[in-house]
Amino acid sequence: MLIIDSKDCENIDKALKKYKKKFERSKVLLQLRDRQSFTKPSVRRRGQVLKAIYKQQVESGKIEG
Repeated sequence: MLIIDSKDCENIDKALKKYKKKFERSKVLLQLRDRQSFTKPSVRRRGQVLKAIYKQQVESGKIEG
């Protein structure tokens, strides 16, 4: 549950903006999308390995990120 500390004189738009930012940082939506469909552990692991390889290539300068 997200709690937003809003002052009495604070604009509702500012409070809403704070809520949206906090919601985005909590990554609830990403977890929800991830849980919508089952991915096999081998597929998940392969994605992690490919991402790690890509990061290494970017750091070494082979690929421009």
